[in-house]
Amino acid sequence: MASVRLQGITKQYDGNPVLKGIDLDIADGEFVVLVGPSGCGKSTLLRIVAGLEDVGEGTVEIGERVCNDVRPADRGIAMVFQSYALYPHMTVAENMGFALKLAGVPRAEIGERVNRAAGILQIGHLLERRPKALSGGQRQRVAIGRAIVRKPEVFLFDEPLSNLDAALRGQTRVELARLHRELGATMVYVTHDQVEAMTLGQKIVVLNGGQIEQSGTPLDLYERPANRFVAGFLGSPRMNFLPGALAGEEGSAAYVRLTSGAMVHVAADATRAAPGAAVTLGVRPEHLCIEAQQGLEGGVPATVALVEYLGDTTIVYVQADGVPEMVAVKARAGEPAPAHGARVMLAFDPLQGHLFDADGTALPRTPRQG
Repeated sequence: MASVRLQGITKQYDGNPVLKGIDLDIADGEFVVLVGPSGCGKSTLLRIVAGLEDVGEGTVEIGERVCNDVRPADRGIAMVFQSYALYPHMTVAENMGFALKLAGVPRAEIGERVNRAAGILQIGHLLERRPKALSGGQRQRVAIGRAIVRKPEVFLFDEPLSNLDAALRGQTRVELARLHRELGATMVYVTHDQVEAMTLGQKIVVLNGGQIEQSGTPLDLYERPANRFVAGFLGSPRMNFLPGALAGEEGSAAYVRLTSGAMVHVAADATRAAPGAAVTLGVRPEHLCIEAQQGLEGGVPATVALVEYLGDTTIVYVQADGVPEMVAVKARAGEPAPAHGARVMLAFDPLQGHLFDADGTALPRTPRQG
């Protein structure tokens, strides 16, 4: 396997910048997920690694080689696309071994590689079938098997699960994670689905507007987002944002006057923000709780707008006073949900809050004392 290093990668289309100086190191054997909204440049970046797009500026290194001018076939990579692109007239075994046949690999070795890959993917019983006799999930495993038999140094996945239904996506995510453990391969995976990113990636790279907003482990990005964009992108329902102004500091806590008039304190270091400066309080739905008591100290008054029962959890959407967007509260199954239109108070643990300055940059969270 091999590491991947991207240095100063830029790309333009018709004078419009798509990538704006990407620097990224991917370790040998690491599973890295590139995630972001449509148009952020993640698929373009993957295609540059594959050699399917030319680099504007910068260098692409795979292993110890600079690959800017190396043909895709000679880069030691294999790519799995959103489209399965299987040959309909060939069997599964023939589809998986076709690239090896073109490369002149002996038939016995092709059969050995195909059988090994089929065993890893648990599709050995499908080798004599043609694509029309396969389900969507089985076709995707054949496409992955076609990549495995080439024994690449780096696997590249471009939204491979987008065409599958929800149940198959969940099942295939588990299979991909198992595949990575078995092969120990370097994998770069592109998706716009933050659930895929959180469950698959050892490292997540969040892109926005052709730039890296933040990279790190899934837990790091979830618990310590660098800015409002990352905080709002990861998590479902997304983090709630409540506007306010900095009212002061005391010890390791920052006091915020929300637009509802409620005064709350957050375990954050706001020394770089002046008193009265505009700030935004961020709280994830699972860290909010609903209290029926009006006038609760530190609570935010709100009106219940919608309740969603999801089996294991209940999502309560409320319209908080002074907050333009709906606020989501995630409750455990079995907890009684307030009625539509009920007046409630929102409360949260100050240690679970996030604070963002006027530019959207996260203020440092302060640790629990004692």
